[in-house]
Amino acid sequence: MEDKSKNTKKRYEVRRLRLAPAPELDALARAAGALYSRVVVDFWRTVRKHGVWLKPSSMMRWHTSNQLHAHSADAVVQSFYAALKSWRKRRKIDPQAKPPYRQRRYFRVQWKASAIRVRDGKLILSNGRGNAPLIIPWPWEAPAQIELGWAGTAYELRAVYARAAAEPVAEGETAGIDLGEIHLAVVHDGTQTTIYNGRELRSKRQYRNKLLARLAAKQSRMKRGSRRWRKLKRSQQKQLRKLDRQMWDILHKQTTALVSTLRERGVQTVVIGDVRDLRKRVDYGRAANQRIHQMVTGKVRRLITYKAERVGMQVVLQNEAYTSKACPRCESHNKPRGREYICSTCGFRFHRDGVGSINIRRKYLGLGPVVGAMASPTGVRWHPHQRTRVARDERERIPAL
Repeated sequence: MEDKSKNTKKRYEVRRLRLAPAPELDALARAAGALYSRVVVDFWRTVRKHGVWLKPSSMMRWHTSNQLHAHSADAVVQSFYAALKSWRKRRKIDPQAKPPYRQRRYFRVQWKASAIRVRDGKLILSNGRGNAPLIIPWPWEAPAQIELGWAGTAYELRAVYARAAAEPVAEGETAGIDLGEIHLAVVHDGTQTTIYNGRELRSKRQYRNKLLARLAAKQSRMKRGSRRWRKLKRSQQKQLRKLDRQMWDILHKQTTALVSTLRERGVQTVVIGDVRDLRKRVDYGRAANQRIHQMVTGKVRRLITYKAERVGMQVVLQNEAYTSKACPRCESHNKPRGREYICSTCGFRFHRDGVGSINIRRKYLGLGPVVGAMASPTGVRWHPHQRTRVARDERERIPAL
């Protein structure tokens, strides 16, 4: 039987609702945290004493909660095993990766379809027999799944809607993305190469480092905990929060522009170069290492992933070994100098990050060398009035969140 799951795209939409802290929400989060902690302790205790790795089904029968719905308790157990699976996959390339072993005081709470009802404009979330349900005003339809988690200053309710979309994904509509330190992302879709500039973000990061150094020098001359020390600490936190908001604004606007452009070009598969182990592989000296360790490639990857999946694109990670050195035309290896890649064998010249995005796409699709000349890349700079949401025609198809 032919598996058509790879030829169809799934669309998931997430509606988010902020909730002020309340005793009933705290109680649910603590109950989930207590259950997760018991799962962690009992799992590793069983491994240590008996050498047995318990299955999820055994752990779900063993661990329940009197304050949570049965399926919500199962979701907590499944979250631990999802983290365990991710660790086992990760340690194949990173032997020093650590398994999920920390206990949690608070943990996210999930409700599945069996525990969700919408009645008379209210969302009713069951917490099991004998417990009062969680009731929230809700003018929308019932979602397929709901998650309650902490979002920094308040609780956030995340409702997931599964939208039917069985359109076949056209082959060849694939874009490769190379993430970097100077440029946030360089995209190649087979015909065009677009550079999303990250110099504004880089300057904010440099200013942040200088600010921290200057304030640390001032604090070192003060008595810790004194009035002047606390005043300077509050000033430091205020300035850092402002810089963090500015950097997040840059990231959101550039990644939104990237995803919107790919959607307009009909891209269905987004291939992102996997640079998660870059920090462990390189040592270029103190200054260069600091820039590499402060790269925001993880944040950029997550932003691109959720925004692309929200509009129906598939996102995959591709090992980017030698993609910045291999010539797309003759496939010989050359170490790039400066911002331009020059092949010493065939004379091919192109932007060095553009070469990386081309090779990431070629590597994923299994394509041969590039034939003919490449169009010059297009640059996209950040500016304060960039949009942070999807285009108007996309909002007509997707309900506003």
